[in-house]
Amino acid sequence: MAKKIGIIGAGGMLQYHAAGFKAAGAELHAICDMNQEAAKKAANVYGAPNVYADSQKMLEELQELDAVSIITPNRTHRPLALQALQAGKHVFCEKPPALNAAEVKQMKEAAENAGKTLMFNFNNRARPESYALREYIDAGEVGVINSAQAKWIRRTGIPGFGGWFTNKELSGGGPLIDLLHMVDLALFYMDYPQPTCVLSQTFDDFIQDKKFKGPWGIPDVADGVTDVESSAHGFVRFQTGQVLNFQISWAEMNKREEVSVTFQGKKAGGMIRRLFGSDGLDETAVDDCELYVQEHGRSVNRSIVTEPNEDMGRIRSAENFVRSINGEEDPLNTPDQALALMKIIDATYESAKTGRPVDIA
Repeated sequence: MAKKIGIIGAGGMLQYHAAGFKAAGAELHAICDMNQEAAKKAANVYGAPNVYADSQKMLEELQELDAVSIITPNRTHRPLALQALQAGKHVFCEKPPALNAAEVKQMKEAAENAGKTLMFNFNNRARPESYALREYIDAGEVGVINSAQAKWIRRTGIPGFGGWFTNKELSGGGPLIDLLHMVDLALFYMDYPQPTCVLSQTFDDFIQDKKFKGPWGIPDVADGVTDVESSAHGFVRFQTGQVLNFQISWAEMNKREEVSVTFQGKKAGGMIRRLFGSDGLDETAVDDCELYVQEHGRSVNRSIVTEPNEDMGRIRSAENFVRSINGEEDPLNTPDQALALMKIIDATYESAKTGRPVDIA
């Protein structure tokens, strides 16, 4: 029987969740949004038979729901996930997992208590290139990855001014928490080692400069708050001796937007990268994926060719959620991994604030 899914949030990411759920054979059973007109419009587009403005009412009235998808601003992730898990539903939550590690820990415990699946939309793991590189790693052709570099850098990519994206109380932070995907992907390739220490610095240059606004048409809020970083740079050390450095920005003097992970293993190195012609516009991007080896005394760079995937794994990630609760696939991520990632993000902000390395328990 098809899994019935209720979606909370009728924003732009809904198109990908809906496509992924349907690809896995699930039914979009309800759409909930505080803006009921937006919910009705989305329900008409995606064929959902039920529309709600209140998530608690949806959960109470639709006992037949198997799972809930959360596509709402960051501050609401924890309370909505707890609400759904306590109602006995599986949960697929947009990134970031929550505002901080303490909130993720609560979500993880709620999922364990409910005996339900909790996953997050770390969609870059679901890109064809990511699957391909992971196959080389799993086959032992890369060896232990000693070091990795994670980048998501933009030149003009601030998502509006004064809205929830730029309000730390509502978002948890700026580009570091918004564009956490490459840090997660690097950790995924490194088998998510236990972090021990973070040294970092954030910058707020250009965060008030409207010449650095992104292209998505997000409206500014005239009396809103803009108090987050415009870029973050950091270095992470792990119990295993592995290391990771990262550069994440909305607004920085870069040539163009780059989304990449490069790693150096004991047997081979590798790289996955998307370069944008125009910041923020996937349709202008070019992808490449490579493996670096020494063969017969020569340096050999292998180009790994995969099918084009403009949506950066967003549809496949949602599909994996349904297939994992059906028992057809392993989940692409776990709450433990989300918690480790958020501990690194928390430590990054603390290190930047204090100017000192921060130990992670």
